[in-house]
Order: sequence, then structure tokens, then C-alpha cells
Amino acid sequence: MPIGRLDVAAIDCPDAHGLAEFYRSIIGGRIIQNPENSGWVELHTGDGKLAFQQIEDHRRPTWPQGDVPQQAHLDIDVDDLAAAEPEVLRLGAVKAEFQPSPDEFRVFIDPAGHPFCIVALAGK
Repeated sequence: MPIGRLDVAAIDCPDAHGLAEFYRSIIGGRIIQNPENSGWVELHTGDGKLAFQQIEDHRRPTWPQGDVPQQAHLDIDVDDLAAAEPEVLRLGAVKAEFQPSPDEFRVFIDPAGHPFCIVALAGK
């Protein structure tokens, strides 16, 4: 029996609202701004919530190597990898040089430097 249930996954970033908008453009949902804390923005979807926490001295991850680890990453299911890739690039993502399994999933870097993957539903 679990102790609790997941409420939200939070990601540190230099621009909380900007990164929330980036992910809203990919997975949909509604952005909720905390009126008491402008550095905390939530993205509510039918599948769950993401939160974005603005950090002034945020350092971009240097994944897959380097002195700043990955910190966190998201997997986003898509119906068609080839169709989803240009869409996330158009929104400001950068395709990572290292692609461990590009037929099953593709790794991108979000505007704050966090890796995320688009994952082919057919491979699941």
C-alpha cells in the first residue's frame, strides 16, 4: 500500500512562466500562477501537474556529461515521433546530440536546459 500519491513534479528553471508555456504548447493544459509567489507556476493537465520553480542562479544541465547533472527529465508519449519532432523544435527545443534509442524515443533539451524525451507509443 502506498504512503501517498504524486501531487506535482517540479522543475527548477530561470523563467518559470516561460518554461510552463513551452510545456503547455507540447502537452496542453492550463497554467496556474500563484499570486503570492511569482516564481512558482503550475501546469495542470488531465494527466497530472507540472510545476516550474524560478531559480535566480539556475545552471543549465550539461547532460549527458559534465559538472551539472541532468537534475530531472520528462517523458512525453507521442503517436508519431517523426511528426512530433519538428513541432517541439519549432517551440524552442533543441535536439540532443546523444540519442541512445532514436527509434523508440528522442531526446531534446528544453529552453532551460533540461533534457526531455518524446516517446513512441507504439514502442510501449
